[in-house]
Amino acid sequence: MAVSGVHPLAGTIAAWMWLLPLLPLIGFVVNGALCILSKAHIGPADPDIGHDDQHAAASQSSHATDDSHAHGPPKFASLVTIIGPGVLLVSFLLAAAMFFAMRGVDMSTPFVQRYWSWMPVGALKVDFAFQLDQLSMVMVLIITGVGTLIHIFSVGYMREDPGYARFFAYLNLFVFFMLILVLGANYPILFVGWEGVGLCSYLLVGFWFLDKANADAGKKAFIVNRVGDVGLLIAMFLIFANMGTLDFAGVAAGAGSLPFGGPLVTTICLFMFLGCTGKSAQLPLYVWLPDAMAGPTPVSALIHAATMVTAGVYLIVRSSFLFSMSPVASITVAVVGAITALFAATIAVKQWDIKKVLAYSTISQLGYMFVGVGVGAYSAGVFHLATHAFFKALLFLGAGSVIYGMHAAYHHSGSHEDAQDMRNMGGLRKAMPITCVMMWIATLAISGIPPFAGFFSKDSILGAVYEHAGDSVLTDASWLGMSGHTVLLAVYVIGLAAAFLTAVYMTRLMLYTFHGPSRASEADQKHLREAPWSMTGPVAVLGVLSLVGGWLNLPAIASFLGPVGNLDHWLDPVVGSATRAVTNGVALETSHSTEAALIGGAIVIAVLGIAVALLALKPASLVPKAQSPAEHGFEKVLANKYYVDELYDDAIVRPTYGLSKNVLWRGLDAGIIDNLFVNGSAAVARGLGWLGARLQTGSTGVYAWAIVIGAIVVLSAFSFR
Repeated sequence: MAVSGVHPLAGTIAAWMWLLPLLPLIGFVVNGALCILSKAHIGPADPDIGHDDQHAAASQSSHATDDSHAHGPPKFASLVTIIGPGVLLVSFLLAAAMFFAMRGVDMSTPFVQRYWSWMPVGALKVDFAFQLDQLSMVMVLIITGVGTLIHIFSVGYMREDPGYARFFAYLNLFVFFMLILVLGANYPILFVGWEGVGLCSYLLVGFWFLDKANADAGKKAFIVNRVGDVGLLIAMFLIFANMGTLDFAGVAAGAGSLPFGGPLVTTICLFMFLGCTGKSAQLPLYVWLPDAMAGPTPVSALIHAATMVTAGVYLIVRSSFLFSMSPVASITVAVVGAITALFAATIAVKQWDIKKVLAYSTISQLGYMFVGVGVGAYSAGVFHLATHAFFKALLFLGAGSVIYGMHAAYHHSGSHEDAQDMRNMGGLRKAMPITCVMMWIATLAISGIPPFAGFFSKDSILGAVYEHAGDSVLTDASWLGMSGHTVLLAVYVIGLAAAFLTAVYMTRLMLYTFHGPSRASEADQKHLREAPWSMTGPVAVLGVLSLVGGWLNLPAIASFLGPVGNLDHWLDPVVGSATRAVTNGVALETSHSTEAALIGGAIVIAVLGIAVALLALKPASLVPKAQSPAEHGFEKVLANKYYVDELYDDAIVRPTYGLSKNVLWRGLDAGIIDNLFVNGSAAVARGLGWLGARLQTGSTGVYAWAIVIGAIVVLSAFSFR
């Protein structure tokens, strides 16, 4: 392994960065092997067993293997429990050591390690290389740190599942690809990780694949993301065609030669953003994420809250040197993010499935991140990415504890009610006090109540939008005939509206789940209890992070709490020049009075949302799902998610299926290729064979007459010329 140039990190623990993704890859290989071995049947235990008995035993074993509701610890469970979370814990400790090594050296340039030449094809030269800088370090710490907690939670949540080893193999493989994505030193390496996490999302969303709904959800996630990935590929093609390189450093150096705000850089950024809308579930490609809740809840916490869905935000920040040169593309990112945030928040208000509420909440919060990076506040977007990883992972794991407890109670009582519907819950604060407290911390954080983490990160985004609406290159730009100033003010208002709805739907979730009377039967209530320590422990740690995470990047007005702008200073070598390019080369400063007014307004909005929910919602009057009346009017529209899935089905899926079936299959494949060419040529051959068979009679007289007739025909042809 050769180190390019002399870097302050050369010879330190950072030189082992290749080990970060290798450890979870080893976990995938070992757990995958244990999964295969657990299903291997070398032969019958009794050598005298009959053939029929062997078949019956194999059939029963196969059924148990695929039954996600089987009971009893699976084979090799103890070994899987050590390896699965263990490789992540070691990766996190290694990442922490690298972080401390980076703090003591000059990191004005990234530390790049090139391992081998991957694509030396003509002018295209792509090395398999990793890049460690401030941005990738933040992402690695989130992936390995939060990932370790979720792996530990999974031990308790999935322990009785017969696919236990397979689950951890998939989970380890996902972390491997996610680390490849954020450590890659060029776009092709990033794209390998990008596609890899998409594959793992498909595997984990459809983990319980015997249920058709789960299998369909996995396919939907995979297919919708492929649509966006076409955009990212086109952006990469355009970058290479015009700059001759795909390395981040090379593209950043060559970006200065592109015309500012020109059609080329705008086209590249918009195609890149198309990829982001798929991976990070933004309009119009958000529809896969709510269905992805079909997978086990730890999957939702890791992939669909803390890591994979933030890959689009990471890509824009990593490519900030391009987006800062295209005001039109940047405003587009902010507008799509704002509309997505509000759109998803309105749907979350009327969802009853606890995981679906959090799914639409994730889509909404991702919209906030895109608002931040869209207006050029790249560090603010990363800040919200980090705090969101804390409180949203906590919310999903807390919901997982609730679902786990409800399932356990239903199992004891023999009930078959929906364990994820909030209408079947209520009063769980008595049975699950730790989970209740931790989820309230996360709820206050995501609602934007100080001093919780989400307050600081969300306020930094809204404040940046207001600042950039006043003075930035975006203000002077025109977007669909409107001035950038007007558009950004509209984005700010939409952001406040989404913040209000966030407080409403999260308070609603907490009231209907933990407060009021229990809507479970008396038999079920007797068996409701807190989840085991392997599940409540990670929830408690994430609760602490959701409480103090805002200290990562305190605003100037909160200097009395500690050092301000830590994350801003940390990320400045990566995004500082791009951030200043958006603000005309100067750092925007807001007066303390204006900043206090913005913060005060955001707090009022959050408190008002919580108050409205507390006053309007009556948990005592809610009835279980089986007794609930059907929604009517606009409530029905929200409950059915604006019928967007049905619209896509009618406008895209069914016409595509009809075209494929009636034109491409029946018309082209079966009609022309099969019937005309294949069957037609066969019919001609059969006809010629039949004619030849009729002519070959074996009679000398017939042959003689044939010769005579042929001679006459030939002579006639010459005679009548």
